[in-house]
Amino acid sequence: MSTPERAGRKEWIALGVLALPLLLVSMDVSVLYFAVPFISADLGVSATQQLWIFDIYGFVLAGLLITMGSLGDRIGRRKLLIFGAIAFGLASVAAAYSQNPEQLIAARAVLGIGGATLMPSTLALIRNMFHDAGQRSKAIAFWSAIMMGGISLGPVLGGFLLEHFWWGSVFLINTPAMLLLLVLAPVLLPEFKAPARGRFDLFSSVLSLAFVLPVIWGIKELAANGIETLPIVSIVAGLIVGVGFIQRQRTADHPMIELAMFRNRAFSGALAANTIGTLALVGNAVFMTQYLQLVLGMSPLKAALWSLVPSVAVGAAAPVGNVLAQKIDRAYVLGIGFVVAAAGFVVLTQMHVDSSLVVLLVGAGLLAAGLVMVMSLVTEAIVGAVAPERAGSASALMETCSEFGGALGIAVLGSIGTAAYRGDLDKHLPSSLPAGIAEGAREGLPAATGIAAHLPTQLGTIVLDVARHSFSHSMNVVAVVGAVLLATTAVTVTLLLRGTAQPASPAAPAETNVEDGAAAVAESNNRVVLA
Repeated sequence: MSTPERAGRKEWIALGVLALPLLLVSMDVSVLYFAVPFISADLGVSATQQLWIFDIYGFVLAGLLITMGSLGDRIGRRKLLIFGAIAFGLASVAAAYSQNPEQLIAARAVLGIGGATLMPSTLALIRNMFHDAGQRSKAIAFWSAIMMGGISLGPVLGGFLLEHFWWGSVFLINTPAMLLLLVLAPVLLPEFKAPARGRFDLFSSVLSLAFVLPVIWGIKELAANGIETLPIVSIVAGLIVGVGFIQRQRTADHPMIELAMFRNRAFSGALAANTIGTLALVGNAVFMTQYLQLVLGMSPLKAALWSLVPSVAVGAAAPVGNVLAQKIDRAYVLGIGFVVAAAGFVVLTQMHVDSSLVVLLVGAGLLAAGLVMVMSLVTEAIVGAVAPERAGSASALMETCSEFGGALGIAVLGSIGTAAYRGDLDKHLPSSLPAGIAEGAREGLPAATGIAAHLPTQLGTIVLDVARHSFSHSMNVVAVVGAVLLATTAVTVTLLLRGTAQPASPAAPAETNVEDGAAAVAESNNRVVLA
């Protein structure tokens, strides 16, 4: 076993270059939070168009991740990254200067296409630049921190820009960074494409899109509107197409995804852990945002600034996880991460209307820190468990699972929270309250807040107080469910992945370099050296 070549200064500088597109793509998920009212007033956006402005980016990105990961493996990851940067920059300008809602929706769709090329390309290039597993682990910890930081910074940056400029500025911030990427990428980033991968399978690409989009759309619709026929039909139809997609990968001469990767416990277990971690993180974020704004009465910008406080713990979590993984089996470190996150949920079970903000911040900080530790380690496990020529496809699968996890977090935890909210509200609202008011308040805390604002002062205060207490109760119920889920996952992941990775020694060879694709992945099912 030969010692892998260690990365030098050029590779670490190149990692900083890769942070540019990753930061912008992750920010683009949340930067619109404050801009929509301004866009609606300027362009005359309807409620349906507003939803499409929000969702089209995520839908297109999720649907094309698998396609773009496979395409990058074939044509070259740096080349795809550059094409994506051009598309992202031009679409940002088009979005900023949109003259009507349709133009903005179309521009957001192109942004999604660009984002789908950028995210798997950045992670796959890290796999190519950092062959030493110890260095790669540090690089991926940085990658994870940048991605989470972008999602957190989006609302804050959006709020700042909107206080000083017009709404198009939230899009134009992308363009200078993409121009800088176009200048630096050819100089600092290596090119890599898999040898002899055959022709690109366009039919598989169509199948992947027809599989992912209906399922994610259906899950989000169920979360927003409850049980309805059309979303269920959409999910079932998407899953049926998904079966066809898998069958296509089994029989195609040059499949987009090597199914042999899933025989590797390190790979499949890490994908599952990433999905559950994203589910918990996104599901809790929905409740935290509403608590800060509607229970504590903070402005959106103030709420966004307070929500950054837990990122202090997040910044240290990935490096700590990396250090631990150098010393003990990675499976135990993943278990520790899930336990820390579960402890965060336990703290959140103590949240009440009159609780100190410290309780919320500590709980959210533990949750985020534990899950970022997990996501950093599973990301390294996923890209390290496959051959370098499969890194693009593996990265795309991980990002797609993250999209599924986020949608499930909103749907599952959101549905549990809604049921708990309504049950508690029905118990505590005065029976003398008009049926229309009570029914409106059952729609959720935002609806109850709006209703209370139009009622006589005394009655409005009663409705608002009960709704806030019921929402706090729903947070407690969701936190209990989340704590049980993550504690169970901690045990399962530890048992499932134990022995699939060994701690890396700085003086010893850090990894087994897998070169021959599917056969090697299948052989490494029982033992893959990741760290």
